[in-house]
Amino acid sequence: MAHEGDRQGPGTALAAGEHALHAEGDLRAARQWFELAWRRAEGDGDHEGMARSALGLGGVWVHEHRTAEAESTVRTRQWQAMAAADPGSDLARRLRIRLAGEDDYRHGTHHAIMREVAEARTAGEPVALVEALSLAHHCLLGPDHAQTRLALAKELIGHAGRTGRPGDTVMGVMWRTVDMFLLGDPHAERGLRELEALLDRSPHLAAGFIASAIRVMLAIRQGRFAHAENLATASAERGTAAGDRDAAGWYGGQLGTIRWFQGRIAELTGLMHDQADSPVLSAVDNSYFAGLAIAAATAGEDRLAAGMLARIRGRDLAALPRSSSWLFTMYGVAETAHLLGDETASAEVYELLSDHEGTPVIASLGVTCLGSAHHPLGVASLTVGRLDRAIGHFQSAVRDNLALGHWPAAVLSRWRLGHALAQRHGPDDDVALRELELATKEAADLGMELPPPVTRRAGGPATASARRHGRHWRLDLGGRSVVVEHSVGMGHLAVLIANPGREVPAADLAGVPDQPPDQPVLDATARRAYETRLIRLQEAIEEREALTDAAGATALRAEHAWLAGELAAATGLGGRSRVFTGDGERARVAVGKAIRRALTRIEELDQTVAAELRASVKTGARCSYQPR
Repeated sequence: MAHEGDRQGPGTALAAGEHALHAEGDLRAARQWFELAWRRAEGDGDHEGMARSALGLGGVWVHEHRTAEAESTVRTRQWQAMAAADPGSDLARRLRIRLAGEDDYRHGTHHAIMREVAEARTAGEPVALVEALSLAHHCLLGPDHAQTRLALAKELIGHAGRTGRPGDTVMGVMWRTVDMFLLGDPHAERGLRELEALLDRSPHLAAGFIASAIRVMLAIRQGRFAHAENLATASAERGTAAGDRDAAGWYGGQLGTIRWFQGRIAELTGLMHDQADSPVLSAVDNSYFAGLAIAAATAGEDRLAAGMLARIRGRDLAALPRSSSWLFTMYGVAETAHLLGDETASAEVYELLSDHEGTPVIASLGVTCLGSAHHPLGVASLTVGRLDRAIGHFQSAVRDNLALGHWPAAVLSRWRLGHALAQRHGPDDDVALRELELATKEAADLGMELPPPVTRRAGGPATASARRHGRHWRLDLGGRSVVVEHSVGMGHLAVLIANPGREVPAADLAGVPDQPPDQPVLDATARRAYETRLIRLQEAIEEREALTDAAGATALRAEHAWLAGELAAATGLGGRSRVFTGDGERARVAVGKAIRRALTRIEELDQTVAAELRASVKTGARCSYQPR
């Protein structure tokens, strides 16, 4: 091909390249033709040929040239061509649009390309406008711009018929289809069928690769894992044939999603480690770091997982570019932080994701889907101990995933919901058991292996301490400290924390005796008599057991248990006699309310400490602090 192009000159190569790019969507062939055309045009001093070649080398996407060498070469040629072109020409405008799009995409912004869109609308040149709309759309693939993207896609379709390039209409319909999936539109599959019908009439390799990738995503949603894996292989082959740099990366992401829902993600640790630093990945794509982090953490390689998590977070997780893989990456951060017990990362990802709770977690242009963003929000809440919040998110995730037709994601969210309910209400909770049973059955039907619930990692202190400092209390728990103002409830908490594992009657905490303080339930003489009788009963029990008199020992034990209970009920903290408390029910209610108010105040200052105390402090007629 190159020899023939050298004989026929740059004009032939340009025509072939533009047909390959804008009619066939053949990125590989287009690059070869435009490379040849550039060399010929540059040698001939043909400025228009140089401009057209430099534009063609950009391709249909942004950031098609992934290596530093290729990117710098093409970028330099585009600047060189623009400098030689008439500033008011359409070619110069199209070059400015291309350069603005490349810069914005690389920096995770969109302001420059949107200015170019506005200028292209004013100029009224359809080719420049369509290219500006398509590149702007690519720069706005993050979750913050869903409606803006959809409007750009519709505008692109409207102007595509004016360019005389059949690929422009295909690209517009493709972008609209992608937007519908990213929005979670219930009619998105109708858009895909429209795109596929258009591709049947006007084959376009690049857009056809996108359509095939979406089909992989839908097969994963259906839980047809073997079929999805076969489709992923075929889709990667189509992407390679089209010359799309994302073919290998997308295949890895699809395979990773399949293995995640199968419970086999740890198998891919080595593969993802090799791919994470591949130069052909997008400049703003951090999803492979997240995938490697989950795989490593699941495999028990905590050091590697923590390293990947730190790489993603950088100096500030909020500074991560909101690219098309951002939601996918946040999902990975939430899951990895949960496995590692990283509460700080979990709190960060929750804050960042909370504005997108109803959004499906879809990577890139519909490559693969992990389900509703409510799921990672629930995972992050679970990690920091916000059980009620976690339960709410998992309930919403189950609902959203069912609406998406994403059965594996619905099963996983239901599984996590069941465990959160069990942790909140106890392992015998009927609702928790029902959710866990249903998730287990559905997982078996789909061939999923569900992850075991994450337990708190050993090694950290589990017992709280409370120290009074004037009008404030300092609570220390698990390496965390919080200072809270004194209140009645905080005083009750301090008493319980100072007596871990011991039940304290609410009436003792409330200090609301029904009789004068100097009238104990047992006076000192009676208490000593009870204690002496208990000692003698224990000796008698041991004697009967030695004589193998089981019946006699049982009768004595019954009396011992009754007497011990009476003595305990009559005794307060530190062995003090407890006063009569006929107002016990009122004390129970008052103490419970006061402790809950104190826990709410602590939660405002430190959610983790509050969550642990909520789980370990019991209120009622008898209150206690039972460290976990």
